[in-house]
Parts: sequence; C-alpha cells; structure tokens
Amino acid sequence: MGKFKQEEKSWMVYDWGSSAFSIIITTAIFPIYYKAQATEAGVSAANSTAYLGYTISIFTFILAMLGPILGTIADYRGLKKRFFLFFLGLGLISTGFLVFIPEGQWLFLLICFTLASLGSTGANIFYDAFLVDVTTDKRMNQVSARGFSLGYIGSTIPFFISIAIILLAQQGILPISSVFASKIAFLITCVWWGVFSIPLIRHVTQKFYVEPDQQPIRQSFKRLLKTMKNIKQYKSLTLFLIAYFFYIDGVGTIIAMSTAYGTDVGLSSTLLLVVLFVTQIVAAPFALIYGKLADRFSAKSMLYVGISVYIIVCIYGYFLETAADFWVLAMLVASSQGGIQALSRSYFAKLIPKNNANEFFGFYNIFGKFASITGPLLLGVTAQLTGRSNAGILSLIVLFFIGMVILKFVPSDKLLDQEQSA
Repeated sequence: MGKFKQEEKSWMVYDWGSSAFSIIITTAIFPIYYKAQATEAGVSAANSTAYLGYTISIFTFILAMLGPILGTIADYRGLKKRFFLFFLGLGLISTGFLVFIPEGQWLFLLICFTLASLGSTGANIFYDAFLVDVTTDKRMNQVSARGFSLGYIGSTIPFFISIAIILLAQQGILPISSVFASKIAFLITCVWWGVFSIPLIRHVTQKFYVEPDQQPIRQSFKRLLKTMKNIKQYKSLTLFLIAYFFYIDGVGTIIAMSTAYGTDVGLSSTLLLVVLFVTQIVAAPFALIYGKLADRFSAKSMLYVGISVYIIVCIYGYFLETAADFWVLAMLVASSQGGIQALSRSYFAKLIPKNNANEFFGFYNIFGKFASITGPLLLGVTAQLTGRSNAGILSLIVLFFIGMVILKFVPSDKLLDQEQSA
C-alpha cells in the first residue's frame, strides 16, 4: 500500500477490521449459535428463525430512518468523528457482551445482536462518508475498492481461526465446549474490529463540513427537509440512487439466500462455511481489479460489467442442481460482489456535495437498506407461484435489468473527473 497516503491507508484498514463482524456475527457463526441456544431453550425452529428475522428488520428500519437525520447533524464541523466513535463503541461493547450471556438466554442474545448491529451499520454510514475526506475524486475508485478488498482478506483471518476453534472443539481435540468455542469467536471479532479501528481514529479527520449553528438539531432538520424538497436539483444523484436500489437489491438477495440454495443441493453446514470462506478470498483480488479497470474505463462501465455477471448468476442459478454448480455460482458471485459494492460507493461519493457527505450517505444507507425488502419478496412470491425455488433466483433478473437501464441516464464518472479538473 506504499502508493497510498496515511489517511487513505488508515481509512482502508478499518474495513479490514470491521468486516470480521459482517462475516462472523451477521452471516456465519452467530446465527448458527443463536439457533442452537434458542432450540435448547425450547423455542421451535420456525419461531427462532422468525425472531431473528424480526430483529434484523427492526434494526434495519431504525437505521434506515435515522441515517439521513444523523448524517445531517454529523455534517457540522467536528461531529462526524464523534458519531462514528459512538456507533463504534456501541458495536464493540455489545459484541463483547455476547461472550458473557449465559447459555439458553436467546432473548438477551438477540438484544445484544440488535445493539451490535446498530453499532456496526451506524459506524459504516460515517465510515463511508469519510471517503470524501481522505482522498480525491480521481482516486476514489481505487481507494474504495482497496477498502473492500482488505475487508475480504481481513475477515478471513479471524473467520478461519474461529472455524478452526469451533471444529476442533466439536471433535474433542480442544478441551472446550462448542458454546465456549463460539464465544471465543465473538471475542476474537470484538478485539479484531477494535484494534484495526485505531488507525482511522488517529489519522482520519473531517475536512469537509458545515459550520455549526446555534440550534444545530433544529437547523439539521431544516437542511434535511430542504434537500428533500430540492431533490430535483440533484437529478443525476437521484437517478443513481434509484438504479442502485434495484441492482443492489438483487446483489443483497443473492448473498442472503446463498446458504439456502446450498442447503437445497445437499451441502452440509461445514461445507457451506468452507464455500463462504473461499468466496471471501476470491472476492478480494477481484475488488482490486474492478478498481483498476474503473480508472481505465470508468466506474459506470464496470458497474455494467458487474450487473451483467449477476444476470448470468441468475440464469445459472435457475439450472442449479449439484454441489459443483453451487461452487461455480459462488465463484461468479465472488468475482463481482466486492467490485460492484466498492464502485457504487465511490461513484456516489463523486456525485454528492462534499460538505454534506454524511447527509447524502444517510440517503445512500436508506436505499441500500430498503432494497433488502423487494428482492426477497420477489423471490418468495415467484417461488411460491411456480413451486420452484430456482425460479425465484431467475426472477431477480428483472431487478438487474431495471438498475442497468436507469444507470444509463447517469453521467459517467470520467466526465465528472474532467469537470473537477477543469
């Protein structure tokens, strides 16, 4: 990372640390641990899954609603870092508390999970908004892509250690219970995330801001309402957010439903964790490739490539039958999921007014969160009407096509870079 400045490196390293929460707590180990604890407490499988779903919906809705409001307030000078630290602290403390919750206390697990997820997702709003402070428009594609790449690599290390500890405990090689092994994984996540947050805390500062008012909260609401009323002034940004809503909905749905597809073709939970681990490793270099190609051809062009790959994924997923097919599908997803997320972030950062970065990334968060509703609904309805789960994934093509068409009307980031240079 020699060619990157200290602020850029410090910003990127946070992804290295925070992604451990995403893979260990959100996706892999915590859901399995929670299900086991709920079952032990006598909760049925259907109810425990429903409660987890409700929990995710609750914190998603809270952050989607609060994102623009918090972002607008945080645009005042000196407040972005404070908001980031608040949510980071909430996430770290709540993740740490998971270690001390007694066995069978599934409700307390969900409460801590909710607070930890609020902290993680909330911190990410301000982390994303710091992108405009640490680099220039011309370097955003590579810096954003490198952040995602480091996130994929960094998350595999604690994930691998955690899986190894759990499997060794299950086989009796380590003289600890599976429950204690899972708690060690939660502790590893907390420490890993906290340690690699230090460079950002020390070296990244808010360069773009709005001067504070005597009544900051009241004025923040006024600024937010003014932005919403004058949304027509931000035509390109609005079109991009609508396009993003559709194609990131498809991306998120495929990621969220991947383990369900694996189960359908007979993959064991252990093998699913292995596939997930390999996917993280493969995604890292591809995120970098997307960043470099975006500088050569434009981020918009590479977003088209990423969306096209996902259309292929939908078609291939329709014919999914074997474990080998699932591996192919996973590698196709790995080739584009990091790139499409990284370039969406950097493209959006180029479109927004820098002094109001937090406010606009709050809207970005809203569109990203509510996008997680349409895709699963479309997939579920299609699967029920046809009686085939594979038809559900094929239906997601609609989302990618709509996103691709709307993206056509957004200016190329190459043009934005030229305007900035001029």
